Amino acid sequence: MKDKDKSAFAKASADKDRVISAKETNGDKAFDLTLRPKVLDEYVGQDKVKENLQITMAAAKKRGEPIEHILLYGAPGLGKTTLAHVIANELGTNIRVTSGPAIEKSGDLAAILTNLNDGDILFIDEIHRLNKTIEEILYPAMEDYALDIIIGKGPSARTLRLDLPKLTIIGATTMMSLLSAPLRDRFGITHHLNFYEHEDIERILRRSAGILNTELDVDSAREIASRSRRTPRVANRLLKRVRDYSQVKGVGEINAQICQNAFGMLDVDELGLDWIDRKILEVIIDKFNGGPVGLNTIAAATGEDMATIEEVYEPFLMRLGFIDRSPRGRIVTDMAYKHLGKKKPGQESLNV
Repeated sequence: MKDKDKSAFAKASADKDRVISAKETNGDKAFDLTLRPKVLDEYVGQDKVKENLQITMAAAKKRGEPIEHILLYGAPGLGKTTLAHVIANELGTNIRVTSGPAIEKSGDLAAILTNLNDGDILFIDEIHRLNKTIEEILYPAMEDYALDIIIGKGPSARTLRLDLPKLTIIGATTMMSLLSAPLRDRFGITHHLNFYEHEDIERILRRSAGILNTELDVDSAREIASRSRRTPRVANRLLKRVRDYSQVKGVGEINAQICQNAFGMLDVDELGLDWIDRKILEVIIDKFNGGPVGLNTIAAATGEDMATIEEVYEPFLMRLGFIDRSPRGRIVTDMAYKHLGKKKPGQESLNV
């Protein structure tokens, strides 16, 4: 296995079993389908994106044309796939779902495109992972609604152009920088999905609880939302875990105490940090006086893969303001000391 593949495998393995991971798991798929909004009015948050999409879809309906190709980008779990299905429902069209890694050969893409009808939507998740050869085939499909097929080899090879229905491509990516410029430029509409406000997460939780026939009071919704990392997928997964706990250890109703007990068992604190996040902070504080310390040293001290720390654990810690990057290495901030209740060298003990 190549070093790059080993690193990707390590990151995926490290993240897949974390209850606060935003990556989709097999257990999430059926659960998300149940809770997925069908129309824009049910889709909570992302107000600017929804407003722009409403105008785009209304204009396309008036002209009787398919909407432009749309690129959605943002962190995992923010609702890119859900939004693609909502767009299809609002337009009353069919949607075909695939992903970049699933399209391995040009024939795979050709089979998908030729089986679509006018106005249909092709949703490509992880579009940044498309093979470059596949991208070349996608260009005329997006620009001219045509498919160029090469027949034969060598001097006798010729190109056959097939007309395609007027379709819409919706691409989703978590890594905008990995998308090639020619492909990115062929999307007429680009929307960035932001992390959600706590109030929006609470609204999502109340809606999900209603669908699941689960009682959820205001305090419980707040407890779960505070640990959700401002991500709907994480919030819904935590709701599922708390519901399970309340049915086994409680009387079936979710309250603040049940939430706290469940999260104590899951080892998820009030900011959404799990034991691995806290372990990284504590290693930097206890062994290296809060830093600066190099990433490879942190990896060796924690027993975690360096790429996993940098790309899985560190971004959220930086978003909270708990870790700073400097030319000399990582530094734990005063906010992290306060959250962990630890004394910073040269200071009195900080209260949580």
